[in-house]
Amino acid sequence: MSDIEKVKKLREATGAGFKDCNLAIKESNGDLDKAIEILRVKGISKASKKMSRDAKEGVVVVSGDDTKISVIEVNCETDFVAKNDDFISFVKELSELNNENGSNIEELKAAKMKNGQTVEDNLVALIAKIGEKITIGKAKTIQNNDGVNNHYLHTVVKDNVAKLAVMVSLDTKDNSDTIKTFSKQLSMHIAASNPLALESSLIDQSIIDKEQELVTEELKNSGKPDDIAKKISLGKMNKFKEENALMTQAWVMEPKKKVQDIIKELSTADLKIKEFFRIKIGE
Repeated sequence: MSDIEKVKKLREATGAGFKDCNLAIKESNGDLDKAIEILRVKGISKASKKMSRDAKEGVVVVSGDDTKISVIEVNCETDFVAKNDDFISFVKELSELNNENGSNIEELKAAKMKNGQTVEDNLVALIAKIGEKITIGKAKTIQNNDGVNNHYLHTVVKDNVAKLAVMVSLDTKDNSDTIKTFSKQLSMHIAASNPLALESSLIDQSIIDKEQELVTEELKNSGKPDDIAKKISLGKMNKFKEENALMTQAWVMEPKKKVQDIIKELSTADLKIKEFFRIKIGE
């Protein structure tokens, strides 16, 4: 095999440029395996330089079935790369592995991909090939063997790859089409309304404290008597909690009703929202 043929084969195997492949072939004295190692080392060097840059674009990918479902966030620098075929192929396989590993990121990075290399090694190679910082972000797995799981994707890039994802898990023995439809609608509602918690009492206290500070500051210079200001403050805080707790939010499909009203109307005695998770690129 001539050096030109080796360079061509090396390019196909690694996706690296002609110049880099040519130099690697010369450096390895024509040994293709050694040339691949040389490029990988150089790729690691290139990748490390790119890791200091910001990666605010990317995708979220959902994988799983009726009992176990997972989502993973993969960030990159530009939306152009988020639509790149190599990037999409990588994140789709990564998503399947993430579901298998229950969103344990350390285990995921050490997991082997179809090419026999680890996720971490494939990530480094992809960074070197594409030329952008790529990072694995948040990941979440929801498992419920005795209920109903569902999800919703918004701004779909391709198949199970999107910009926003919601996963919902319901506790119920009712596996009817009505409940499945509700779980899908609930996922869509969460995507649009972005609740902070299931109920107002579960909203993080630091968020409540911050909102209280803003309300207090707003009323400080209003000129209203203290007792009136306190009543207004209480009213604003109650409204904030109501609008940010899933159960008391106005149902997106029928705003005059709350989510808790819709659940009551379903007349399924054991129906409860067990868990939900919403993730959006850029938030």
